[in-house]
Amino acid sequence: MHNKPDYQTQHKKRLSWMPWLYFSLKEKQLVWAKPWQDEIQQQFEQLETITFGDNCFIAPQANVFAEPGRDITMGNQCMIAADVFLHGPITLGDEVAINHGCSFDGGRCGIKIGNKTRIANNVTIYAFNHGMSVEQAIYQQPSQSKGIVIGDDVWIGAQAGIVDGVTIGNQAIVGMGSVVTKDVAEFAIVAGNPAKIIGDRRDK
Repeated sequence: MHNKPDYQTQHKKRLSWMPWLYFSLKEKQLVWAKPWQDEIQQQFEQLETITFGDNCFIAPQANVFAEPGRDITMGNQCMIAADVFLHGPITLGDEVAINHGCSFDGGRCGIKIGNKTRIANNVTIYAFNHGMSVEQAIYQQPSQSKGIVIGDDVWIGAQAGIVDGVTIGNQAIVGMGSVVTKDVAEFAIVAGNPAKIIGDRRDK
């Protein structure tokens, strides 16, 4: 006798890796998906200093760490995919998407991400840096943190990296595989390592 296919478990896995699909579920699917999400978010809130806005999605495979003083705060309708690493302090606006495999550490001064910003897979954002004096091993030197600010309606391409101290202006685009070492102006399109301006969204 054949076992019945476990479509619900497979659908949960699909949502975890493609979380934007959660926001187009039909009522008959939300009957099981909404309680599943509520339970996952409640577990995170019990274990870490994390706050979810309304109608958020977070994959159970996400790795989220927010000690007191390193809070993670999410606005409404944010989505966090599977295999993401988040270490606060991190503040997300509304409708922020963080796709699979991203790695964010807020250092001491934090990462702030504005409304409707989309971050593709395997993006690295670290809001701290090691000392680099030759007088002492790097791992023994104190780290510094300036913080990172990403504006509204920004698109960060897959496998990009953003270093501490950078501000990315509203409606900018960071190309796939770029390494952002300096501030990015509003509407600018940047790419490369180090990232340089290659266009302006207003010209498209």
